[in-house]
Parts: sequence; C-alpha cells; structure tokens
Amino acid sequence: MDYHTTLMRHAAEPNDVTLLALAGVLSAAFDEDGVETLPIPGLGADETYGLLARWFPGADSSMKLSFRTPAGTSQRGSRYDDVDILVRLFKESVAPGAGTSAEVNCVAHALARACARSQHLWQELRLPSRSELSELLAYWFPKLAEKNVHGMRWKKFIYRQLCEREALAVCQASSCGECAEFASCFGPE
Repeated sequence: MDYHTTLMRHAAEPNDVTLLALAGVLSAAFDEDGVETLPIPGLGADETYGLLARWFPGADSSMKLSFRTPAGTSQRGSRYDDVDILVRLFKESVAPGAGTSAEVNCVAHALARACARSQHLWQELRLPSRSELSELLAYWFPKLAEKNVHGMRWKKFIYRQLCEREALAVCQASSCGECAEFASCFGPE
C-alpha cells in the first residue's frame, strides 16, 4: 500500500504545510514498520487516532490500522533517544493559538521523530523544500524559528539549541555524521 497517497487522499487540507509534514512522518513510519506499530514515539494509540481524525479523517480505516507495538521499537537502528528533550524544546517555543494542546503535542512529536532520522529535516517530512519547513516552524514554534537568524540548516540549528541549553561545546544531530553533506554543514565555525 502507498501510505502517503492514502493519507493525502484523506487530507483535510491538502495544501497545509502541517498536514504535508505529518503525512511525510506517518507514511515513512508505516513504510518502515507497518500498520501494527505506533508511528510516532511518544504518542499513544488514542493520540495517534486523534491526529489522524484531525488531519486525515477516515485514513485509519482505509489503512486498516491496528496498533499492537509501541513506536520506536523497530530493529533497524532507529535513534529516538532525544525525543523527549526535542519535544520539550518545541513546546517551550509554541505560538499561542497555533493549535490545541493535543495538536501541538502531535506536531512536536512528529518533528522530533523526523529529527532522529538520517536525512535533512525537510526531506524526512517529505516537504517540497526547506522553505516549507521554515513556514511550518514559524507557524507552530516562532520563538525557536526566530533564533535561526543565520539561516542554519534546521536540524543542525535545532540540535545546536539543545546543546546550548546543556552547555555542550561540540554538538551535532544524531544522524549528521552519516550525511553526505556533513562538510557543508560542519565546516570551520
């Protein structure tokens, strides 16, 4: 089954950047782990069904979801150790009125899952370009987005924010060392 196509067929607002990002995260998780594993670490079954009902009404039935396994339990070397601190970072910079607390929780956890993956953040979210990721972050988490005054790549920037909070001198995202563009992100600074 093409999970991304199925999700987009049920999309409440097909051009909404939040919806596009959530479809990217969910479809990647379903492609990797199937429909019996919760797709986003930190979100339980009720929250996941709520996310689907809000942004992709009817998709759960079309995909015949039956969650039996917690998220992040894949044996494929997933890196979800940073989820809690990433979610906390996102929630600390949430825009008042951006969404309900449940929606903010879903978006923050989806972004944290995407940050733990190996590609650039906008690619993990299956967004057309980096500018849509900037739009997404500016809408939901403007206090964080406003700090990226030098246009740093988002995943690098987000992990840099975490490291500054922890007063760490050397900092990189968990998957940056594997990236083909490592030298362009981590040149002399």
